[in-house]
Amino acid sequence: MQAEITKHIAGHSKWKQRLRQAIDTGQSEWDVAGVKPDNLCEFGKWVHAMPPEVKATDHCKKVIELHARFHVAAAAVLELALAGKRDEAEKAVAMGGEFSTASVQLTQAMMNWKRSLDAANAA
Repeated sequence: MQAEITKHIAGHSKWKQRLRQAIDTGQSEWDVAGVKPDNLCEFGKWVHAMPPEVKATDHCKKVIELHARFHVAAAAVLELALAGKRDEAEKAVAMGGEFSTASVQLTQAMMNWKRSLDAANAA
């Protein structure tokens, strides 16, 4: 499970580049409707398929909550970028912006979850 979490941390970090490109060009291969749901990406499918006892843990619940927020924030930036609202999109991806904050919080929660699993396996 730890390897999956690590893989998906890297996968979600690519979104900042994708959004930057959309902001710069006003175009994207992604659409807002496909980005907004948190259960369509590989990680979302994986985490939502967890057994109920795993999904009930504090770490998993926090990751699921923050993952949904991440997707909503990414979709909002993409919508702004595709509408040509470059300044607003830039603010959202800048440090302290909604997407940036959601991304940092999700990554931290995923790392905390991974560390808790590492500690449990070491015990």
